[in-house]
Amino acid sequence: AGIAALVLLSAPIARGQGKARTLLAVWAHADDEGPVAPILARYAREGVQVHMIIATDGAQGAANTSNARGPEIAKLRVEEARCSAQALGIQPPILLGFPDGALGHYNADPALLFRVTQRVHEELQRLRPDVLITWGPDGGYGHPDHRIVSSIVTQLVRAGAPGVPQRLFYASLPAEGIRAMNPTRGVPPFVIPRADLFTVRVPFTDADLHAGRRSFECHKTQVSQEAVDRVIPAMRDAWKGEIPLSPMVPAAPTNDLFR
Repeated sequence: AGIAALVLLSAPIARGQGKARTLLAVWAHADDEGPVAPILARYAREGVQVHMIIATDGAQGAANTSNARGPEIAKLRVEEARCSAQALGIQPPILLGFPDGALGHYNADPALLFRVTQRVHEELQRLRPDVLITWGPDGGYGHPDHRIVSSIVTQLVRAGAPGVPQRLFYASLPAEGIRAMNPTRGVPPFVIPRADLFTVRVPFTDADLHAGRRSFECHKTQVSQEAVDRVIPAMRDAWKGEIPLSPMVPAAPTNDLFR
């Protein structure tokens, strides 16, 4: 009902002629861009307007810092998000600032989810992207905030909300990357993708991979340099020069998000 209300209350806006191609990635947290960072860098390098929306303030993320969770972490993660965007050569991040860890959990406030949906839709109407990327329904590895952000973006696309394109692609995490990030935990079986669903495989260059590494290194509260040194080679070997994405609507294989 909330999505329908947003659609009904929003008036269609015509796309401007000669508009530059625009790619928008929508994430829950400031470090979620890692699984597609090289292709964000690639498209920005090719002249596409690349934006990121980050829904939460990240205040609960303290994996690699002695700082207490809360406002201090949130402030640091703003700077890390800006650092990452700069490393990738994309536009400054759009930070919505909703509470971290409160969106997709069992006790999530429905009113909060409505406000998140509304803010995401407002930004979509403002930017009018041609292509969207977000987490797949699994949230990469089951993270509740990742999964609800994926659901919000998917519902806006399915509702045909004004300003929202139909071209939506889901990012995933290769098992090799998860294993490298947390060597002692193992890999949940549901993160291993069905290859037939990943019909989009976008190539990237070594320079794009290097930009992705520099963006990953920006997230110092979340990941150590040792972890960066493990994860990036593992992701590179899993990707083999192209990042797989799953389109929301099944389509013929392609290597370009814009066609």
